[in-house]
Amino acid sequence: MDANGWSAVFGELARQTMTSPELERYFSIPITSARAQLILKQLSLYVRHRRDCWAYVSGNSPVLSVKQKILGHEYEEVIRDQHSEHGHLDLIIRQGKCIGLSADDILNARPIASTTATLYAWGWMCKKKHWLEGLAAMTMTEWNQDDRLLGDLGGGHAYRMGQRWVEHLGITWDDLPNWKAHREADKGHVDMFLPVWEEFGKGENEKMILQAAKESEELYRVYQAGLADAMERLS
Repeated sequence: MDANGWSAVFGELARQTMTSPELERYFSIPITSARAQLILKQLSLYVRHRRDCWAYVSGNSPVLSVKQKILGHEYEEVIRDQHSEHGHLDLIIRQGKCIGLSADDILNARPIASTTATLYAWGWMCKKKHWLEGLAAMTMTEWNQDDRLLGDLGGGHAYRMGQRWVEHLGITWDDLPNWKAHREADKGHVDMFLPVWEEFGKGENEKMILQAAKESEELYRVYQAGLADAMERLS
């Protein structure tokens, strides 16, 4: 497949995920401060764990140009970009202030069981499987943020959940720097790896990449379903 073909395939997987029963249930639960705190704490663990996962993929790939793309991606996530001078974890900490979370609350967050399970699974895919599978697992979930692709479905995750916070908690988008940033940042991250899929996603690799992307989306659904379960247990 060429880049347009891969874009269509990954885009369809994202659309299936964002209209799945697991995600519809997740987005249907009313947002309270306690539920917002739960979401953000688990997100902080998810985001930090991805730094390990991307490093595993870089270490496994023998292709210098791929390593360079990953380093560019991670520089924006960890060091600085147009959205933060201190990396994207800083955005989560800043967002936590509007719902009563301190930096320590976020940095010392503990995972719920479903978060633990899915993070272990993503880590294993990225560390132990072929680098193309690990890369597919990581980049696939970023497609779930793309408002260009998902606008007719209500938007990507960052927009849809951010809008629910605005509506239910009486805050503004200026209080949500993490989701405001990722509405834009992940569009670039999605596009960044299309040339990799066009170059390496041929023959047997095509099937392998697609399967890894599907498995990653299944993990994403499990992660969000676990959050929904935990949210419903909170008042």
